[in-house]
Amino acid sequence: MTEVPVGRRERKKAATRQAIADAALRLFLERGYDQVGIRDIADEADVSTTTLFKHFTGKEALVFDQEGDREAELVAAVRDRPAGQDVLDALRQHVLDTWLPIAAHPQAAEFNDLVDSTPELRAYAERMWTRHAGSLAAAIADETGVDRDDLVCAALARFVLEIPSLARGRQDRRAAVETLFDLLAHGWKPPSQPPAHP
Repeated sequence: MTEVPVGRRERKKAATRQAIADAALRLFLERGYDQVGIRDIADEADVSTTTLFKHFTGKEALVFDQEGDREAELVAAVRDRPAGQDVLDALRQHVLDTWLPIAAHPQAAEFNDLVDSTPELRAYAERMWTRHAGSLAAAIADETGVDRDDLVCAALARFVLEIPSLARGRQDRRAAVETLFDLLAHGWKPPSQPPAHP
């Protein structure tokens, strides 16, 4: 008997995980978060609840199924950036490459409404955001050779993570992201005022 390659097993696990997450989001958007139970999601994905819990820690985690990958990618954007590229430029490119497609997704508004209107999901998102900020600040500190509790690195990480939220409602999201990174790169300058007329 031949052994199943590890790659196939991992692909099958990833496909099951994605099917569960897709089923959960579909049900949450159709019925509302509070009206959907774990059993409903397992049935929709055609898996047992035991299988569901092998992939997800709880109901909130089903909504943010890719956040572990996003956190790792954020840190990698800093640590694995090309030689000669500074940290801020690497983060700018990462946000443009990863967040703009997410923001343009047809279900983005529905997803944001679901999170914003559900206290448990808002709280989970806040804990996740704080964890991401800590990981990113540590990566920035490591790359710049300062202590991991450096205040400037912590502030930069928090601001970078806030950029998608600040740019979300803008008509030209790319321009908004660029403007906010320009602010970080060059500092704040008061908006120019038209000259006063006598």
